[in-house]
Amino acid sequence: MFKLFKGFVLSLFILIGIGMSQSAYTQVTKLRGKIVDAETKEPLPFVNIAFKGTTIGTTTDFDGNYFLETRTPSDSLYISFVGYKEKVFKIKKDVFQTLDVELHSEMVALNEIKVIPGENPAHIVLRKIIARKKKNNPSRLESYQYEGYTKMEMDLNNIGDDFKNKKIMRQFQFVFDYVDTSVVTGKSYLPVFITESISDYYYRKSPKLEREVIKASKMSGIKDNASIAQFTGQLHQNVNIYDNFIDLFDKGFVSPIADGGLNYYRYYLTDSAYRDGNWCYHMSFKPKRKLDPCFIGDFWVADTSFAIDNMKMRISKDVNLNWVTDVVSTNQFQKLNDSTWFLKKQDLFVDFMLTNRDTTSQMGFFGRKSISYKNVKLNAPIREEIVKLDNNVIVNDDALSKETAYWDDARPFKLSKRESGIYSMVDSIKNVPLYRNIIDIIQTFVTGYYAKGLFEYGPYYKLYSFNEIEGNRFMFGGRTSNEFSTKVMYNAHVAYGDKDKRIKYGLGFLYMIDKLPRESFGMQYKHDIYQLGKSPNAFTEGNILASLLERNPNNKLTMMDQFEAHYEKEWFRGFMNTVKFRYRDISPTSIVPFEKSDGTSISAIKSSEIELKTRWTKNERVIMGEFERVSLGGPVPIVSLYMTMGVKGLFGSDYEYYKTDLSVDHTVDLPPFGKLRYLVTASKLWGKVPYPLLSLHEGNETYAFDPYAFNMMNYYEFASDQYLSLSLEHHFNGFIMNRIPLFKKLKWRSVVSAKGLWGTLSDKNDGGLDVTNAVMRFPDGLSDVTDPYFEASVGIENIFKFFRVDAMWRLNHLEPNPNQDFEEFGIRAMFQFTF
Repeated sequence: MFKLFKGFVLSLFILIGIGMSQSAYTQVTKLRGKIVDAETKEPLPFVNIAFKGTTIGTTTDFDGNYFLETRTPSDSLYISFVGYKEKVFKIKKDVFQTLDVELHSEMVALNEIKVIPGENPAHIVLRKIIARKKKNNPSRLESYQYEGYTKMEMDLNNIGDDFKNKKIMRQFQFVFDYVDTSVVTGKSYLPVFITESISDYYYRKSPKLEREVIKASKMSGIKDNASIAQFTGQLHQNVNIYDNFIDLFDKGFVSPIADGGLNYYRYYLTDSAYRDGNWCYHMSFKPKRKLDPCFIGDFWVADTSFAIDNMKMRISKDVNLNWVTDVVSTNQFQKLNDSTWFLKKQDLFVDFMLTNRDTTSQMGFFGRKSISYKNVKLNAPIREEIVKLDNNVIVNDDALSKETAYWDDARPFKLSKRESGIYSMVDSIKNVPLYRNIIDIIQTFVTGYYAKGLFEYGPYYKLYSFNEIEGNRFMFGGRTSNEFSTKVMYNAHVAYGDKDKRIKYGLGFLYMIDKLPRESFGMQYKHDIYQLGKSPNAFTEGNILASLLERNPNNKLTMMDQFEAHYEKEWFRGFMNTVKFRYRDISPTSIVPFEKSDGTSISAIKSSEIELKTRWTKNERVIMGEFERVSLGGPVPIVSLYMTMGVKGLFGSDYEYYKTDLSVDHTVDLPPFGKLRYLVTASKLWGKVPYPLLSLHEGNETYAFDPYAFNMMNYYEFASDQYLSLSLEHHFNGFIMNRIPLFKKLKWRSVVSAKGLWGTLSDKNDGGLDVTNAVMRFPDGLSDVTDPYFEASVGIENIFKFFRVDAMWRLNHLEPNPNQDFEEFGIRAMFQFTF
């Protein structure tokens, strides 16, 4: 069970209060409002707003709105705009306040002006920025290192009186004294989670090297967990405004200074001034088209070098994005020498909402990330002990035990009372019975297991199912919880079918030798039914959804006794080996018979094999728990190589064979056209084996779409001892449908896919009726795929935000087959969560 899930994600749904602490505090002054013309009431864009006597300021956006937030304000706010009278307002420090302003026009006598058509001066500046992008982009540096402070926070928002007065919240009333207001949105919010880290970061361009050494880390509600500290370190990925496209929530947003920016944005040159001794131009920008993945905002750019000094950007309101109603990114740079600018601070603010309806009252949550950079060194040699580290992100032994005094001195600013108080309050709120009950309900729904003490019961979706072999199937199982141990996890299950009258069972364990890097050992024994030829993404046996969504009778299951033992070793981040021993005893059924070529029955197939798996990728993002790990993908393909040896005579095995499997899986971002996922697999088997040990190609006999299977292919339709397959799937992310009036309101997105398979069978493994030297005759309907198989689909995703529906076509192998009830056209659907 993920401690990350329990302490991080679930906290979003529970009010975790803010208490008192002994740390030194600073307060935050927040201002937001709208500036309009006093006579016409029209909003005024590009109005200059600043705290008097400081360089802390902003400008109004195209709708006249502004917001300011600082820990070091003056006592007055200065507002100025060409053609209007200046205004100065006294402001209250350390509180949130709304200040709407009406500006009065000022009569100015001007001499005659001749207006001559010419190029927009903002375009001239933009071209100079683009021409110098490569030189100003920090990623072009050969090497650099810095000390970084990262703070991430999550807040429940729209905390209204109706919510406070709910009966369920009576045990949490004490937390509402700490509700604050967002300067960005004006919504009330309550901080529920905070994490901080201080690290030394090292980068070298060639040969490529990235290392982050976390010197200090602390998280509200999570103590002494180096795995989670390492994961938060991996979140140190930054928004690089110099890239043409900026990846946010799996979408490629067009950078305001992209090479093709003029195709997407309108630019306005609004001001020029000295900033920290540098003459700078101020420019504002907004999208040309509403639904394009673009930003609205402004930036200051230095003259001569045309390096960005400061940029604030906010996503367009009409962007086709789920669950997110607002994103604000602020990037502040520092000048290191005459020719080099480097980041000084980055802030990212996200407003998440479960629904887009009535967002002024619906509860959601804020996500915030802030990174400060100091002690930046360019082209300095990296110490040898840093180069030799065996992981990209390393957590020092004392990182989780730093004292309060260390944090007060190391932070670039003091935390507010609310921020600091989270740490002391979380442990107290977890003792409230209601909190524990809600945690149990949500955890059970998401993970499938109900945790009680030392054991977790489940998964609940396998308690009951049905199929043609077992009839009604009843199962009970579970696994040990983290309370039992965080080093070893045991699991077991027992099942019974009222039709075959047989008891099935399984048990095993997983022992974690080390977590960073991952090293584990485990064993598993299973006496149960199994579907040969299913994809790794298919519903597992006993899943009620497999029963409810079947499109053919689920009668091709076989009884199997299987024992597996494995040792897994991650040598360094992205490179892993797994050694596995597998023994299988497979029994036939009337639908899946085992017969020799002369018709003689075979009672069982026994095999023993040793498998070596090598998995390689780079800069992969993963979420790790105590035992489980989920890949979030990365910038390079995931390459997996399996080398398998069948050992004859071991535990009664009758077959000697050798097999190699290779797969390459990757998703390529192609903004603004979406993203392309490709999966290439190839396999070769040497030896003479019965058909259950061949490559039984992955069919799908349910109405659920399976990205790893051939969805129009049946089980036991094709087999090979060598094959090559290719799967292509392109998600347009609204690129097409955003331009169709009806669909753009629905925010549907188009997706297309195509899959192909080619394989052969050697004479000794071809169990067709005309071949007499094979180990075993093929069941009716099973054949080779020498004539390549193809299928394709066109689909719509993001239906009600959760569903994808595909229209699928089987393109060949359409000859009638009495033993295979296949479809030439079909509809498949799947549930998915995407932004």
